[in-house]
Amino acid sequence: MKQRKLALHWKIIIGIVLGVLLGIALIQFAWGKQFVVDWIKPFGTIFVNMLKLIAIPLIIVSLVKGIADLRDINQLSKMGLRTFFTYIVTTVFAISVGLIVVNVVKPGTFISDQTRTEMLGSFGGDVEKLSEAQQSVSASGPLQPLVDVVPENIFGAASSNGNMLQVIFFTILVGIGLVMLPEEKSAPITKIFDSGNELMLKIVDIIMTIAPYGVFALMTSLIAESPSSDIFVALGAYGLTVLIGLFIMTYLVYGALLKFYGGVNPIDFQKKLAPAQLVAFSTSSSAATLPVTMERVEEHIGVDKEVSSFVLPIGATINMDGTSLYQGIAAVFIAQVFGQDLSLTQQLTILLTATLASIGTAAVPGAGLLMLVIVLESIGVNPAGIALILAIDRPLDMCRTVTNVTGDATVAVLINKMTGRQLKPTATED
Repeated sequence: MKQRKLALHWKIIIGIVLGVLLGIALIQFAWGKQFVVDWIKPFGTIFVNMLKLIAIPLIIVSLVKGIADLRDINQLSKMGLRTFFTYIVTTVFAISVGLIVVNVVKPGTFISDQTRTEMLGSFGGDVEKLSEAQQSVSASGPLQPLVDVVPENIFGAASSNGNMLQVIFFTILVGIGLVMLPEEKSAPITKIFDSGNELMLKIVDIIMTIAPYGVFALMTSLIAESPSSDIFVALGAYGLTVLIGLFIMTYLVYGALLKFYGGVNPIDFQKKLAPAQLVAFSTSSSAATLPVTMERVEEHIGVDKEVSSFVLPIGATINMDGTSLYQGIAAVFIAQVFGQDLSLTQQLTILLTATLASIGTAAVPGAGLLMLVIVLESIGVNPAGIALILAIDRPLDMCRTVTNVTGDATVAVLINKMTGRQLKPTATED
């Protein structure tokens, strides 16, 4: 009788649980934290670096292949407009959900004056660094973000995952150029990108064999390096509010969109996407998770490669539903702690600012905090209040990255349906 292999997502879950348990056990010893930092954390860093290593090559080959396969500029423009519009709609949904939940729960009323003073003192220095970074962004002209999209040197842009939009811009130009060339001229180059795409996905398969061990190391180091539990208790109401909002968005809103507009069983979708969600949870990076997301969406959910290779790289850069939802909740929470009642106009300002900020948020851990400074200043709330949420930001960042990745995959399914394509049959999951 053939023995059933344990599904990848179960292996990753086991890695997460064992990592948490080992982390808790080791911090009971004086030497435990340093042991984790020296001997366990590096393996988690290696895993994340391996994922980041192939993120840009994968974007280049898959996006060029996806655009070149369209063979029609009109078809490309329609897909591009639909993708961008759908991403904006889901972002607005996410921020709205966050604002509704935070106004119902009112987590800012649960924190005492003493706890607020303690946290402002503990994390004030980190907030000053964020404010300085935000001021350097604000000092640029209003069209600077548009200028930043166009690289002056593609090799320089491709040298950093933080320049993802620049790489995408260049890659789209290459893809459009291939579409406009006669087929006999473009065919040899297209074949190279076809083979490159298959190669990158195969490398993803190789990397995912060590994913359970990578997330084990990441979770152990997270527990070992976490702040004191007292602060987590004080921020429990805020954290719970964010988690409620993320749950509603990830499972209810996306589920409804998949069921009624995508024609997909939401439970089946979540099951097949689970390994990508777990990697997103462990790495806190949409960009690092992108290779896994593309592999799950194409090979297991059945989205056409023309769609996934176009929609997902762009989504990993501009679609940050979980981050946007968190920014809405965090802004209102900080205002509540400071005793500021935000008007409807101010909350609509949060909706607009967080939507625009999400487009420019880098797909890397902690980038949402920088954008939160901009959101707070737009409604007249002191950015120093970010110190109130820094202690719990990392675990929440892990959770909102899951929502970011799930949103990208959901939109890929919707665009697949909008463009008249059917999901391809795939192998069943264990």
